[in-house]
Amino acid sequence: MKDRLKQQIDFLVEIDKMKNIYRQTLVLHEDRAENDAEHSWHLAMLVMILSEYSNEPIDVLHVIKMVLIHDIVEIDAGDTYCYDIEGNKTKAEREEKASQRLFGMLPTDQQQELYSLWREFEDKQTPESKFANVVDRIQPITLNYRKDGISWINHGVSSKQVLERNAHVCDGSKELWEYVRDIIDDATKKGMLK
Repeated sequence: MKDRLKQQIDFLVEIDKMKNIYRQTLVLHEDRAENDAEHSWHLAMLVMILSEYSNEPIDVLHVIKMVLIHDIVEIDAGDTYCYDIEGNKTKAEREEKASQRLFGMLPTDQQQELYSLWREFEDKQTPESKFANVVDRIQPITLNYRKDGISWINHGVSSKQVLERNAHVCDGSKELWEYVRDIIDDATKKGMLK
């Protein structure tokens, strides 16, 4: 029992590093980047509040678990900006390696559970993973839009890039895809997107 508890505590201490992984998205009420821990918490809240918009019935707790652990790999792999073409070429390999180390810190049963959740999120095949990916996309879009498109402007992002990057939102929620399209249209009209 002591060995199991030590592994679990060591893992929990290690994932505190998520608070130091900064994203391109800015928080709304300050002038600073959001960190991965804040992002994951916010996604869990989106799942709780917006689950009724899933195209298919989903296990909400399962989706919450998925969004809480989906970015743990960034502790080792770093946050790759979604419009970074070069960085995205090696992202899958870096994240897979990180998943082995980080989830490997846990007892075998929990290691397998967290790895399976992470893999499910990445594969986007189940209703739960499709919806988890929906909230992972609409959260930064919403925040960026509410910050006058600052991240899009700073990186010269076009509406075409945002539409292509987020087209799979429709697979998890047709209604939230309409919400995203409305934001993209308005952001383009207002000059936030090229």
